[in-house]
Amino acid sequence: MKPEYDVLVVGAGHAGAQVCTALRQFKFAGTIGLVGDEAEPPYERPPLSKDYLAGEKTFERILIRPEKFWGEREIDLLLGRRVVAVDPEARRVTLADGRQIGFHKLVWAAGGAPRRLVCAGSELNGIHCVRTRADVDKIVAQLPSTRRVVVIGGGYVGLEAAAVLSKLGKPVTVVEALDRVLARVAGEPLSRFYEAEHRAHGVCVQLGVTVERIEGKEGSVTGVLLADGSTVPADMVVVGIGIIPSVEPVLAAGAQGGNGVAVDALCQTSLPGVYAIGDCALHTNQFADGARIRLESVQNANDMAATVAKAIMGQAQPYHAVPWFWSNQYDLRLQTVGLSTGHDQALLRGDPATRSFSLVYLKQGRVIALDCVNMTKDYVQARALVMGRVVGDVDRLVDVSQPLKTS
Repeated sequence: MKPEYDVLVVGAGHAGAQVCTALRQFKFAGTIGLVGDEAEPPYERPPLSKDYLAGEKTFERILIRPEKFWGEREIDLLLGRRVVAVDPEARRVTLADGRQIGFHKLVWAAGGAPRRLVCAGSELNGIHCVRTRADVDKIVAQLPSTRRVVVIGGGYVGLEAAAVLSKLGKPVTVVEALDRVLARVAGEPLSRFYEAEHRAHGVCVQLGVTVERIEGKEGSVTGVLLADGSTVPADMVVVGIGIIPSVEPVLAAGAQGGNGVAVDALCQTSLPGVYAIGDCALHTNQFADGARIRLESVQNANDMAATVAKAIMGQAQPYHAVPWFWSNQYDLRLQTVGLSTGHDQALLRGDPATRSFSLVYLKQGRVIALDCVNMTKDYVQARALVMGRVVGDVDRLVDVSQPLKTS
């Protein structure tokens, strides 16, 4: 019996939307179904903690494509549905309501769910995350009655939310368990710069402290008790402590993996006819020295989507893309290229006091990544250095009068 869809895509975020789009761009003539557990058509996630939270962009402006696009391309949007099981032999998935959908090829692009607090009080009203439109709408709805905010987690999402909420006039405290913000993704000079920037904008940044419990009254948050015994008053808590990849149905079906579902160079899982892309795909990345990692970025989502679309079309081309990321906080635009993990030297290019500088990461003398703050020219030129693992001349790399591309 012919399956309902030649290609069924689970997950309507950047990765899922892009693989559907790419298939049609490559003239794929088969049927395509896109399953999403939210009711909305595919939309951009990065603006949620920035422009959308700030009210500077409407939801319509963050749609990945206009709603009519999907129908015009004969891509069926199966929204408000959650896949709970995968049967790779029968080539079908089971939805939470018991219905089943058949497929010839399956692309798992389900992303991840926000990591939740597990301490006492984590069930109180007023605790939020920033992962979906609904999450941010709840924050916005509570803002008029909010006097004080605590952001738990000093990563990009937490800091972006802190910047927006501070600009909206709310007193904000950022609580980070490690000894600096962005500790997992950036060098210390960048961390200290952003800590100083947030403090200059009135944000209280508390480092090296963990949360003991969330305190409340009549079912709502009143404060955050820290492990050192101090309490930070709050009637809103925003949690930004990472995501847990949504891969349970695929792993239960026998796919290899753990912290994500393992894929090969063509983004194929160990299950026949099943691919995985985006935030949940555990892949070998040459820019991480061959380590198996997950990359939570729009770049990774789009490039993996293209890899799978080409493979389905019989034009197999292994995934090979330089990682890049960005973060907007206040009037600062941070652009990152490469992965700094494992660097043994970090060079400061420019003066942080000017609020325009770059941090160049080296490993065994070779350029592996750059963080560029309000330095778009450096960011553009850095791609070739990272791609080529260029051996950098330290004196030239730190000299802002010299272009990076000739270093």
